[in-house]
Amino acid sequence: MDVIARGARQVAEGVVQRSRSRAVAKGNLLLLLAGLDLALIASGCGSMATAPGNVGPAVSVSLSPPSASVAVGQSQQFTASVANTTNTAVTWSVDAVAGGNATVGTISSSGLYQSAVGPGVHQISATSQEDPTKSAQASVTVAYQGMLTYRNDLGRTGQNLSETTLTPANVNFAKFGKLISYSVDDAIYTQPLYVASVTIPNQGVHNVIYVATAHDSVYAFDADGKTPGPLWQVSFINPAAGVNTVSQTSVATTGFPGGEIGILGTPVIDPAGGTIYVVAYTNESSGFVYRLHALDLATGAEKFGGPIVIQASAPGSGDESNGQGSVVFEASRHLQRPGLLLLNGVVYVAFGTNNEVRPWHGWLVAYDGTTLQQMAVYNSTPNTYGASFWAAGCAPAVDASGNIFVTTANGPFDLLSVGGWDFGDSVLKLSPAVPNQAGGLAVLDWFSPFNTDVLNAGDTDLGSGGTMLLPDQPGTYPHLLVVAGKEGRIYLIDRDHLGNFNLVTDNVVQELVGAINTYNYTTPAYWQGNVYYASQFDNLKTFALQNGLLSTSPVAVSPEIFGYAGASPSVSAADSSDGIIWAIDTTAAGGTTTTGPSVLRAYDATNVSHELYNTSQSGERDTLGGAVKFTVPTVYAGKVYVGTATELDVLGPLSQ
Repeated sequence: MDVIARGARQVAEGVVQRSRSRAVAKGNLLLLLAGLDLALIASGCGSMATAPGNVGPAVSVSLSPPSASVAVGQSQQFTASVANTTNTAVTWSVDAVAGGNATVGTISSSGLYQSAVGPGVHQISATSQEDPTKSAQASVTVAYQGMLTYRNDLGRTGQNLSETTLTPANVNFAKFGKLISYSVDDAIYTQPLYVASVTIPNQGVHNVIYVATAHDSVYAFDADGKTPGPLWQVSFINPAAGVNTVSQTSVATTGFPGGEIGILGTPVIDPAGGTIYVVAYTNESSGFVYRLHALDLATGAEKFGGPIVIQASAPGSGDESNGQGSVVFEASRHLQRPGLLLLNGVVYVAFGTNNEVRPWHGWLVAYDGTTLQQMAVYNSTPNTYGASFWAAGCAPAVDASGNIFVTTANGPFDLLSVGGWDFGDSVLKLSPAVPNQAGGLAVLDWFSPFNTDVLNAGDTDLGSGGTMLLPDQPGTYPHLLVVAGKEGRIYLIDRDHLGNFNLVTDNVVQELVGAINTYNYTTPAYWQGNVYYASQFDNLKTFALQNGLLSTSPVAVSPEIFGYAGASPSVSAADSSDGIIWAIDTTAAGGTTTTGPSVLRAYDATNVSHELYNTSQSGERDTLGGAVKFTVPTVYAGKVYVGTATELDVLGPLSQ
């Protein structure tokens, strides 16, 4: 029995041993397959195994913010997040340059981007050091900062709400005055424009103030008075080649004491492209010519293959018709007086008339800002004449949706006639031109007063003053505009429904008759629920806005009366505090050949009956150059810039 038992036990042990051997073999096979699976995954050939969980999630990188805008000379912090690894380190680059450089901007190991020395759009990249095949990108737009357009914003409100240096406490003749004057070659009718931190070749970084003159010159000056003369100057005349300035007598116009009318409309600046656009008027062997120039902010060099000659035509049968169904723009009959508009990469140029010598029209012409190709043309009176755009130099206004608002001067209004499409003395809402798309500058809505025929017959232009768009207001009509012409009637109009025409009454939100003096040539300013007007031969007046309506009479009035041409005020404030109203008194510009000095006046914006300062208080110390009608001051970074007949004057705290 013992022998039999031992034999049975040996058999059993053999079976177990064979089972164990088979298990080991099977395990070895599984390990082999798993190793092959991992090798295939690593080589990118996919997985042979079907069992889940063998491979963890891949490394991923994200960047915050995904896009940003930064001023030239300023910085932006970017943050990289690396997931699915304990090694969260990244390598930074700008436009594929590790760490960046002075041209594209630099970025530190912690993601702090220091902007380039000029404008542009750049790509920030963060690449995982654990897995260099994984990265994330963000875009950064570098743009200039400053006062870049007529009356400071597209609503033409005249506001600068970021002024922290100038306050009602330090703007007085003891602490504030003229710091420097820069001589120029003729009168400055344009508003000075300011750009911060411009790198001028071989001259370093400067805050720059740009002005244009009636002698067809553009100047770039150091805005802080650190250089005695211009950083650069360009002239658009060449007498040796027969390219000369335009004299007012040669085009039968008047009212320009210097006698020349080369550049009158305020230029406009593209901060992201580093370009200033300006229109010059010249007298050449071929005739009178308007050209649109695109100049580099740093050098004054022409860009985009410019300049281009401004030519235009529009369907119609009115004055200047070519007999083939089109009205053709005639440079000798038109005055480029309004400021230029830049909107979404498109430059708009508006024209009025040289002293209303027929033929003339209101023309608005749109150009692509990077190719200078013409995109759209609008004529305000295609079948008659008149209805110019001039608005005492005010540029077209734009609302949040990109609609363009302009007001025409005297001319026939025949929209109610059969086939009529002529808009004398009207407020127009036009569609914008869009790059790479047809159309633009179509009339979307309009308003013309009930007495439009009377206004036309009496040369009482509705469009003699600029159109200002108000910030959104409480009440039934949140989107409002304000305009007043030579009649001295202030119109408060719903921008969503302008009101069209009614023979008996005007379909507008409000009208104030006689609230300001007649022959208004000004654009109002806005600040903290107040509208400020300074019409010709009138006081500076404050009208309060409550529930979307203007006070029927002024709530504050300046003791001083503004003489010839009145004044288009500007506002400086630290948002809702320290408001100052600035206005150039051009009474002395009423002469026909010579002018006395401009007078800059400053008022407490909360009560304009309190004048803080004027340039005549300190005798010769603060005397400005000769007065030029319709001029607008620029207030920025603690200084005030005033264009005159002979010089650019810079005022600020005397401690500077």
